[in-house]
Amino acid sequence: MPPSPSPQTFPPETLSLDDLVPQNHRVRKVDAALDFEFIRDLVAPLYCQNNGRPAIDPVMLIKMMLLGYLFGIPSERRLVQKIQVHMAYRWFLRLGLTEKVPNASTLSQNRRRRFNHSEVFQSIFDNIVEQAI
Repeated sequence: MPPSPSPQTFPPETLSLDDLVPQNHRVRKVDAALDFEFIRDLVAPLYCQNNGRPAIDPVMLIKMMLLGYLFGIPSERRLVQKIQVHMAYRWFLRLGLTEKVPNASTLSQNRRRRFNHSEVFQSIFDNIVEQAI
């Protein structure tokens, strides 16, 4: 029986996430076309400023949902799995290689609880569509 191969090791390299995302990737085009900063002002009334755990960036949550729509990923759980390994998605979310992806439950609960009974999500969606036109 041949010996089992030794674990593959790689020499340390210095690179940035920006180097790993092709210049013509769809997320780069979306990122260049849309400004998501307006989201922070729209959702500010939905967050408590003086107690509770630190909030996950609302821009990231909306961008995560947008990735699901753009790339046909209907399941929030599957979306999180894709983001964990897809460098272009991490780049779009400004999520470093070692940073943890928010879990599917967080995404789902925010969508259901924070945005369900308000016009905020529709306003965000409308603004994104207006920018894209």
